[in-house]
Amino acid sequence: MWSRRQGLLRPVACGVEELRRRRREREAALRKARREQQLVSKRLLRDDILEEAEGECVAVIFGEAEIQQFLHLAQRGTEGKEREGALASLRRGLQHPETQNTFIRLEGSMRTLVGLLTSNHALLQLEAARCLHELSHSEQPAVAEACLPATSYLLTYLSGHSSDFIELCLYTLGNLIVESETVRKQLLPQGIVPALAACIQSPHLPVLEALGYALSQLLQAKEAPENIIPVWEGQVSAFVIPTDSTASAGSSVLSSTLPQHMLQLLQPGPKLNPGVAVEFAWCLHYIICSQVNNALLIAQGALSTLGLLLLDLAGAVQRTEDAGLELLACPVLRCLSNLLTEAAVEAVGGQMQSGDERVVAALFILLQFFLQTQPRLIPEGLWLLNNLTANSPCFCTSLFSLDLIEPLLQLLPLSNVVSVQVLTVLCNVAEKGPAYCRHLWPGPLLPALLGMLAFSDTEVVGQSLELLQLLFLYRPEAAQDFYQQSGLQALEKHEAVAELQDRVRALQQRALQG
Repeated sequence: MWSRRQGLLRPVACGVEELRRRRREREAALRKARREQQLVSKRLLRDDILEEAEGECVAVIFGEAEIQQFLHLAQRGTEGKEREGALASLRRGLQHPETQNTFIRLEGSMRTLVGLLTSNHALLQLEAARCLHELSHSEQPAVAEACLPATSYLLTYLSGHSSDFIELCLYTLGNLIVESETVRKQLLPQGIVPALAACIQSPHLPVLEALGYALSQLLQAKEAPENIIPVWEGQVSAFVIPTDSTASAGSSVLSSTLPQHMLQLLQPGPKLNPGVAVEFAWCLHYIICSQVNNALLIAQGALSTLGLLLLDLAGAVQRTEDAGLELLACPVLRCLSNLLTEAAVEAVGGQMQSGDERVVAALFILLQFFLQTQPRLIPEGLWLLNNLTANSPCFCTSLFSLDLIEPLLQLLPLSNVVSVQVLTVLCNVAEKGPAYCRHLWPGPLLPALLGMLAFSDTEVVGQSLELLQLLFLYRPEAAQDFYQQSGLQALEKHEAVAELQDRVRALQQRALQG
């Protein structure tokens, strides 16, 4: 990578570009890993407190005869309470995997349950829906697919009037969607996306939270980037906000009104509900990770909304010690990080450039908060800082104007992953040229780099060498300081590492000339 000619250390023709290229490749690999590590889970909406009070919290294993008896009583019982009680007993049995398997093997059982779900008896409908909900929580794919006949009815009931019933249907659909591609293939042409888009205008917060969960499950499907998220050709162009008429024309998420409503629900202010915001922040994360049409989200104001939410979160952690804030901070950081990798950010004017100091200051407030409460989220914050500083001299300047280089260096000992990220951010700053390197050196950076060279982790050392290369290039006196502080001895440890040898030798030569 480096050429030594006439006793001078110079980068080859595109040395700095080569450094950028290598970082881009590394970042692309990390983004890919993020997309593949999806947050798949199932929710169970069960009143455990009530059941425990009634002494009914233990799931009972039922055989075919007992299941048939409960279904018969639910269908033909003489009193409403007797019919409801039979379904309630069946529901408790369906909490056990063995009863679930027996139920789906029993001929006509699902047909009977769907019949009860569609009856004109509201309480029977509710108990039948609860039975389906227990089945949807099963970890066995066969159980989810056995519920197929009920899914179209669950979808229909999303337009009902009972918020409790809608909430139950949404959680049940969410559980079934994530488990079975067959279920998704049935629900998409039946209009699940328009149905969810209608639900998002509900005034009931539990319904909105359940909706966010169901939508996030749908967005995690492996076929989502091709079949669920895209704007279909001829419907909506990249920078046109969908209208109600275009939303009804298709069944994709980006051609519906869902993105606009999600961003509205993420607007900071007194109406922001943490539970709802968490669910929709994850939805937005999955859409962004699909990389289908992030330009559309940016055009709709996703960057500015998320940036304001980041500022709001930073203010909140200063007012409270509530550790639950990280549940929202994590997807917000990921959304911003991935949106900032889009070339389209520049096309729409870089919505985060205004007030860049506030964004950087807020990010460091969150990093300090995570350091005390959730250290695992430090890499998420540093990933955002990396993307902020990669192409923006303004954000790099903010690190100096706010005196944040030293707090950044204090994160180095946390882990190898954190060390690499901190060093990458510093490389982003150093590659901006001599003026930026003058702010980095002299200062606490030299002892920090010497400490990093004592590591044996190749990636940490490699990133340290990359930073030294930039400093020696733009701040020649740094090579002399490095030599005087026993830098050559620190480099010797890595002379035998094949992938580091060339850079080590080049730095040794430059330090000797320093």
